[in-house]
Amino acid sequence: MRKIMDRVRKPQPLIKSAPNASSQQESNQNTKPIDNPIEKLHAVEEPQDFNSISLSITQNLQRLHQTFEESVDVTTREFEVGTEATIHAFIIFINGLVDLGAVNLNLINPLMNLDRNLEDMDTMALIKERALSVANVKATHSFDDVVDAVLSGDTVLFMDNSRTALIASLRKSEKRTVDEPKTESVVRGPREGFVESLETNIALLRKKMKNPALKFFTIKIGRETQTEVCVAYIKGIAKDKVVEEVKQRLQRIDTDAILESGYIESFIEDAPLSLFPTVGNTEKPDIVSAKLLEGRVAILVDGTPFVLTVPYLFVEGFQNSEDYYSRPYYATFIRWLRWLGFFFATFAPGLYVAITTYHQEFLPPALLASIAAAQEGTPFPTMVEALLMQTLFEILREAGVRLPRPVGPAVSIVGALVIGDAAISAGLVGAPMVVITALTAISSFVTPSLTDVGTLSRFLFILAAGVSGLYGVMLAFVGLLTHQVSLRSLGAPYMSPLAPSTISDLKDVLIRAPQWFTLTRPRAIGVNNPNRQKPNQMPSPPDNQKGKK
Repeated sequence: MRKIMDRVRKPQPLIKSAPNASSQQESNQNTKPIDNPIEKLHAVEEPQDFNSISLSITQNLQRLHQTFEESVDVTTREFEVGTEATIHAFIIFINGLVDLGAVNLNLINPLMNLDRNLEDMDTMALIKERALSVANVKATHSFDDVVDAVLSGDTVLFMDNSRTALIASLRKSEKRTVDEPKTESVVRGPREGFVESLETNIALLRKKMKNPALKFFTIKIGRETQTEVCVAYIKGIAKDKVVEEVKQRLQRIDTDAILESGYIESFIEDAPLSLFPTVGNTEKPDIVSAKLLEGRVAILVDGTPFVLTVPYLFVEGFQNSEDYYSRPYYATFIRWLRWLGFFFATFAPGLYVAITTYHQEFLPPALLASIAAAQEGTPFPTMVEALLMQTLFEILREAGVRLPRPVGPAVSIVGALVIGDAAISAGLVGAPMVVITALTAISSFVTPSLTDVGTLSRFLFILAAGVSGLYGVMLAFVGLLTHQVSLRSLGAPYMSPLAPSTISDLKDVLIRAPQWFTLTRPRAIGVNNPNRQKPNQMPSPPDNQKGKK
């Protein structure tokens, strides 16, 4: 051990010369000058702690074997560098994460056939600059950086008598092809979606916005998984306080694993105990690009195609990327249908229970007689019928999602028809309740991002209606609305631009204004640059009057 420590303390040349008396005497007296400034830097200023790379290639190899003990996928390859003054070296990588053809062609072959005289030279600098035909190569003196690089899929080169290791990026590019997301299909618009590769997702965003102001900040989260997380924003548009707050919330996360962006969402959302989401997610690059241009911040997680966006407002659940690719009149009509569908999905069962149980005078006599005839002979109260049918519907929907694709839709549709018809025939529920359940089920698919909110709120309103009728529904609605108004998402009011009301932002809530009319970005987000485009760009036909061209 004393010999090893003495060897570490005394700087040694990278290539040993032939042994002779004079050189041995100069080595013992430690008077040999170091002409190369890089060698001088390595010899004098290198850290000597446990994290530093050893001069002995044997010690480095043994230490790596101890670190990756019982890891059959970790591969090492020892060889000699150069054809004249050879140096012992080895590379380490994980088999399956690297491109073996590129390793052989661009790393091992150039080093073994290197015909330069390596004596009295900074060998690692020479190899990095002249030998390796790899686009991304960086040097490191840290053993921890070496371990992280190997686990990330890089190839690391060690050489004898050098405290420097070279990290070469030769990763295998096996990933899912970019195709249309299954959860966000469109009739008109881009059909490309994010994939599980973080590099590909960043490239998709860069492809949409060729702007140097688009910035990416990466951080690794998870003690065991070391998952790479990327924060994307447009400098000059996104508010600096929002960007810094996102970075701080990510840096505060201390957990063992991040396997999906949902893990990140649960750690950074403003109201973790609320029914309403304060962090958005999407699979489409055009949606993320549009949100970035409005001043939001995107969070990309390696290993998942779902990208998080903050701040997130309630009205975003009723917006769709296809709205901005279609004509504004039809897009506005569809947006009204979404609001109506969310109302039916949330309130229809509760209102039916309240009116048929406590407020029959609201119904026309003919309709009341029809409902009474249908419910005659049913063994359960209306509230129990509603809860039973809604629970059965949620079971069928969950079964349809979890079953294989060819079987799932058929099971959910056939199951709904069979169970509904059998329940009516057996006299367990009335036909009007089946109609209300079907209307609720169809309406819940109109706003997919608010499906979980609508489902939980629906059960709440049914219970409130069964207890005290419309008064209970109104009390539950006021309570939820008060809670929504109190929410914040990265400092932005969750219900804006409705509460607090922002007149200029209402052009994208109940209506979809034409593109030439959307002059400013949403003020509720708090952007640094509120102006989106120049005014007076409304198109008009050419003037055909006489004397004018």
